[in-house]
Amino acid sequence: MGPGFFDAEDRLKALSAAGDPLEKLRSVVDFELFRSELDAALARGDRSKGGRPPYDPVLMFRVLVVQTLYTLSDDQTEYQIRDRLSFMRFVGLELHDRVPDAKTIWLFREMLVKAGAFERLFKRFDAMLRVKGWLAMGGQIVDATVIEARRPRLSRDEKTTIKGGGTPAGWSRAKAAQMDRDGRWTIKRGRKAPKPGAEGPVKSEAGQSQLLTPYFGYKNHVGIDREYGFVRTFKVTPASAHDGAQLGEIIDPANTAATVWADTAYRSKANLAMLAKRNLKEAIQRPKPRGKPMPANIGRGNAARAKVRCHVEHVFAAQKHRIGLIVRTVGIARARAKIALANLAYNFQRLAWLQGRNAPA
Repeated sequence: MGPGFFDAEDRLKALSAAGDPLEKLRSVVDFELFRSELDAALARGDRSKGGRPPYDPVLMFRVLVVQTLYTLSDDQTEYQIRDRLSFMRFVGLELHDRVPDAKTIWLFREMLVKAGAFERLFKRFDAMLRVKGWLAMGGQIVDATVIEARRPRLSRDEKTTIKGGGTPAGWSRAKAAQMDRDGRWTIKRGRKAPKPGAEGPVKSEAGQSQLLTPYFGYKNHVGIDREYGFVRTFKVTPASAHDGAQLGEIIDPANTAATVWADTAYRSKANLAMLAKRNLKEAIQRPKPRGKPMPANIGRGNAARAKVRCHVEHVFAAQKHRIGLIVRTVGIARARAKIALANLAYNFQRLAWLQGRNAPA
């Protein structure tokens, strides 16, 4: 005798008893909250002529959420929903239901990308947080991180043409569609303690080797509230964009406290003037004087600010190490959608974690 309904039900009960994180997430997040935004973005036509009815938009949105949480391709998402009862339960399917195929998932996401819906979905959830009492409090912490994308192999002339906003000569329409012309290269600087007796090509004054690592892709600029750690604002840019130039756009005017924490990349006369004009208090890291040792008072101030500022790294650690966030798509519109969904998924998980500890004030 083959497996029946009660066999599946018993397995789902066992998953629940083991603490299925997707079940917890669905119990915390009311996905019906997003229905009106999804309906407006999809703008589906008249179904009176027949044809297979479309999948419920909220169900499809949960498909995108589980895809984001587990960094799955469209084909892998279809397979995993078929294969895993926890995924099936999360998206809202029964064993006898049709599973959205990879093409359907792609088309649904593309429609939301073209409608610019992901930013509105993000704001809808943030508005719900505030209504439920999870106000942006305690000041805000801003930072940015590079999200890697597929690296194009281009000649020097092709790179120059693309940076100028053009299309290299000889590119077919198919090749142009497959090349990411919006992503940019950037260099991340790190430090590595030198080996005894070794001579590195670049040395800091502290005697440490400078590690220069190239990355291609985009930047996720975020602002979180200090009290609860939710991502409240974000902006997606090419990776070459300067962090400090984005500060004005990622400040959350609704935060109930005035302090803004940031690293030295955000310290400029323009940013300090902007913060003062908005009646905000700066808590931005101060750079070491060039050619001189760090003054003790500045070092102590930086250490105190760093204890607060480090909390924004929880967002990036969750996205890069737990989710494994990368951009597999082409173009900044799709990258913006991908990163917006990752920021939203982080907030879902953050809410689930907070509700497991405390209720909002």
